[in-house]
Amino acid sequence: MSISTIFLLAWAASGLLMFLLWLQQVRTSNAGVVDVAWSFLTPLVGCWLILADDIENGARQYIIILIALAWGIRLGLYLHKRVSSEIEDGRYRYMREYCGKYAQPAMFVFFQFQATWTLLFALPFWAASRNAATSLSWLDYAGITVWIIALTGEWMSDRQLANFKKKSRDRSLVCQEGLWRYSRHPNYFFEWLHWWAYVLIGYGSDYWILSWSGLLVMYVFITRITGVPYVEQQSLRSKGDAYRAYQRTTSSFIPMPPKKLVSKDFQSSNGRPST
Repeated sequence: MSISTIFLLAWAASGLLMFLLWLQQVRTSNAGVVDVAWSFLTPLVGCWLILADDIENGARQYIIILIALAWGIRLGLYLHKRVSSEIEDGRYRYMREYCGKYAQPAMFVFFQFQATWTLLFALPFWAASRNAATSLSWLDYAGITVWIIALTGEWMSDRQLANFKKKSRDRSLVCQEGLWRYSRHPNYFFEWLHWWAYVLIGYGSDYWILSWSGLLVMYVFITRITGVPYVEQQSLRSKGDAYRAYQRTTSSFIPMPPKKLVSKDFQSSNGRPST
């Protein structure tokens, strides 16, 4: 089977699934299912690209399949639990309001874009698997180490935010516990960090440049398009001055020591004025 055929089949299957999920969100009015599907589908497409390609599958290829599936399953299960237990994400509610009577056509296009992004983000898995080196090197072990750190950080930040929401039902308060003290979006940072693993493992591949696609595109999407901007806008609408103070003291993305609060900054997560 040719590479072009393998990729075309993956894109077609992703598009069909996203179409069916679009029909589901028409019925349920909850577009969050697209995030769940993307999380599960991306590593599955990556596995298909690796296994269907005419390459000799060795330890490196199976390591990539294992860590890609583990990443996707963890993220997918977390998002499924959130989507099934909460109202529709504020980003999608805002999108419906903004598009008005064209909301469903806009959602259809968005879901199909997600199908294309699924294939795009599966490329690093495939590109890294094309590393023809017969034995594992220190770069492979470095990549696995980065993956462990990234998944651990992502799990911790998700858990810390979930625990904060359980303790405080006041939606106007800002989580500044654990990793959230050092970054306003530690979950996004560690998600991005995860893609470095495939850059390291894939070094030496003829398609190594494609292993950078997940890293670079994910950074742009998270920081400029679908991640940080939407979450920040929603947080400003729901939390107001408390979130503005958080913005002044806490790194947006890369975890860093928080800046010292000054007297004009208000309201940390404990509900008291800062000093």
